[in-house]
Amino acid sequence: MPSKTDRLGRGLDALIPTDVEEFMSEDAPEEVRHSTRSVIDVDASVIVPNPNQPRGEFSDDELRDLSESIKAYGIVQPLIVSKKGEGYQLIAGERRLRAAKLAGLKQVPVIVRSFSEQEGLEVALIENVQRADLKPLEKAAAYSKLVNEFNLKVYEIARRVGKAQPTVSNTMRLLSLDKGVKGALADGRLSEGQARAILGVGDDPLLQRQLLARVVNRTMTVREIEDLARTYKSNPDKPTAAAKAKKDQTTELTKDLGKRLRAKVFIKPTAKGGRLTIEYTSEDQLQKIYKQIIGE
Repeated sequence: MPSKTDRLGRGLDALIPTDVEEFMSEDAPEEVRHSTRSVIDVDASVIVPNPNQPRGEFSDDELRDLSESIKAYGIVQPLIVSKKGEGYQLIAGERRLRAAKLAGLKQVPVIVRSFSEQEGLEVALIENVQRADLKPLEKAAAYSKLVNEFNLKVYEIARRVGKAQPTVSNTMRLLSLDKGVKGALADGRLSEGQARAILGVGDDPLLQRQLLARVVNRTMTVREIEDLARTYKSNPDKPTAAAKAKKDQTTELTKDLGKRLRAKVFIKPTAKGGRLTIEYTSEDQLQKIYKQIIGE
């Protein structure tokens, strides 16, 4: 069972679209819904880059950020590799591989495909994206898969599917919607335009849910939602989900520590960390607190 800190700190759905499949229609193409191979773990040291594929540029800051995320949550999106001799050759996921090594991971999750299988799947996936009956979240998942599993850039996807680059980018942004908003989009309570307008408040799931509650109870145009989103985002009195989670975590830590020490405990965040204050009413209580802290 995850610890309290794990539950408070994850926020994973805001970063990675792990729950898109449950909003897929049953007739969505298999190439869109699932990977065609099971995931296995292999040693990171036996994966070599593809010499025929030009490497992208990876900033040190981005790699460090991804490395910290991998330390906390692992690699959610597997790498794509092909068998090569005793090891594997990378097809897609070099940024994730570098960050995993930076995080000290010895093994990484991979899907093994041949290059011909990869090319065939890419063609099938692009053909399916061009289907008129594919739903917005299904298109977003497909675009995301083309980026993460096929190393395509957004402008390359746009050219291949015959869409404008901003259209592809905006559709992919639907994956950062809160789960409840995704559900409303999937079941038709929201149009794609309305869902994108809700993203005007940013990736904060709390603000997205608050705005969704206003939108589904009224008939609102996309322009009206955009205006309302700007109001929500600019209102400093509305706490963000991240700030609320941090406050909840601090409150829980304060209560737990107070119970353990049998004393009043105060935690005050500061610019460089915070201040922990423990109150005691007698020397005897101080000695008991001291023994609790050192483990006697």
